[in-house]
Amino acid sequence: MQAVKDFGGRTILYGDTYDDAYAHAQALAKEHAYAFVHPYDDPDVIAGQGTIAMEMLRQHDHIDMMFIPVGGGGLIAGMAAYCKAVRPDIKIIAVEAADSACLHAALQAKRRVTLPSVGIFADGVAVKQIGKEPYRLLKDIVDDTVLVTTDEMCAAIKDIYDDTRSIAEPAGALATAAIKQYAETHKLEGKTLAGIICGAEF
Repeated sequence: MQAVKDFGGRTILYGDTYDDAYAHAQALAKEHAYAFVHPYDDPDVIAGQGTIAMEMLRQHDHIDMMFIPVGGGGLIAGMAAYCKAVRPDIKIIAVEAADSACLHAALQAKRRVTLPSVGIFADGVAVKQIGKEPYRLLKDIVDDTVLVTTDEMCAAIKDIYDDTRSIAEPAGALATAAIKQYAETHKLEGKTLAGIICGAEF
């Protein structure tokens, strides 16, 4: 929010979830003829977020799995599309809060669905329906999904702080929590797992 103000923008906080804020933003755009830039259901935004995967692969050329948090799906769509284009051997693992798992639900139903409610602890990924464009890209390229509980997110926040002295928000700690869960569940050894700490942390 402060970054927006630093660039001369005005911020408006509205509602408890992304869907509340989205509906309000749409109403404001219609009322004032504002241009609306979708945060995740936009091809240009998705392409921009895909450059994160490009940077990661330039810095580390051997990655077996990428754990990527999911809210509306823009971040994972861009990163997964890039990875599968240049390194199809990398497994893409979608990570969602267990109480806001809109992509997991869509993949199981083989269509976009709307969750009746979402949790608000990880408010950065509290989205009821995966984006249309992200789902179109992701339905054939996500290798697995991991659902993370609130307790697992809290433990991951502490792990990140202990290791780096950085404080991640709950949504930002999703990938770390998922890596711990997945590595233990699948008894992984000798694999390079990469995760994204995203959101308004640091």
